Amino acid sequence: MKVIFLKDVKGTAKKGEIKEVSDGYARNFLMKQGLATMATDTELKKLESQAKKKTKQMESELESLQKMAGRLDGAEIEIFAKTSNSGTLYAAITSDKLASAIKKQLSIKVKPEQIKLKEPLKEIGEHDVHIAFSHGLEADIRVRISEE
Repeated sequence: MKVIFLKDVKGTAKKGEIKEVSDGYARNFLMKQGLATMATDTELKKLESQAKKKTKQMESELESLQKMAGRLDGAEIEIFAKTSNSGTLYAAITSDKLASAIKKQLSIKVKPEQIKLKEPLKEIGEHDVHIAFSHGLEADIRVRISEE
């Protein structure tokens, strides 16, 4: 019997795959557990339309990420922080603070885990920061930390 897998089944198939399995396995286990459905023409058409929809969604996501990376690349943001007499910051600037500053100053939402810092920024001055998006897209911004 040909079935469409609705969920991943370890050792058998992944979600969305169409496979030939024994009738008993399909009826008594896969269908009863809600792991698979019979591969009828309507189900195959539904699966195909879902795949097209997912492809369109991925393309639009990639396009919006490219626009975002283009806007961010080469941008500058300024962060004001309290410093000691020696010029070091009392509190280091982390990727969380950078993400909120980017959102506030550039109106671009960046996840903190996308900001790649070797270590938190601890000194006033200009720093280059690398941002890595999915699909291999990247951007570099300049962060200027000034005394408050």
